[in-house]
Amino acid sequence: MQSKSGVVRSLFLAGALACSLLGTACAHHYYRVYDPYYSDYHVWNHDEVVYYQRWAGETHRDPHRDFRKIPPDEQKEYWTWRHNNGDHH
Repeated sequence: MQSKSGVVRSLFLAGALACSLLGTACAHHYYRVYDPYYSDYHVWNHDEVVYYQRWAGETHRDPHRDFRKIPPDEQKEYWTWRHNNGDHH
């Protein structure tokens, strides 16, 4: 009986560790976004999210909305703002 509970504990621990590692891997998921108005690419990482959230706050938009899902005219507005504020890529 002792060995069964030890196996169950080991499986539980392995599962918890696997979930932890998967969560960490997803936290660093970056992607590149093409800015067709300025003909350049931006890496959508933590730094770009900070700019996006700042823009969203200044323009009274939802800062948690996925950039890829906002309408093209709002994307254009963001890229114009982005190129006039802060680091240029």
